[in-house]
Amino acid sequence: MGTLKAGLISAAAVAGSALVASSASAAYTEKVKKACAGDYQTFCSQYAPDSTELRRCFESNRKGLSRICITALVDAGEVPARYLKRK
Repeated sequence: MGTLKAGLISAAAVAGSALVASSASAAYTEKVKKACAGDYQTFCSQYAPDSTELRRCFESNRKGLSRICITALVDAGEVPARYLKRK
């Protein structure tokens, strides 16, 4: 019985760690925040920083985002490099 309890506690700890890690990785880097500050004000200021809604807003406005913002997002691995190609 003690082994089962210890296993459950370990599983809960691992699950909790994964949740914290995924939350941390969801946050934009400081470089992205600085590079995209103007775009945030222009397109998405109604959404909380680091929110899912902000990510969706940036995605839906990607054609209007500044080159510096897109470059920072690409460098951070937030969006694919093809976003740098503009027509």
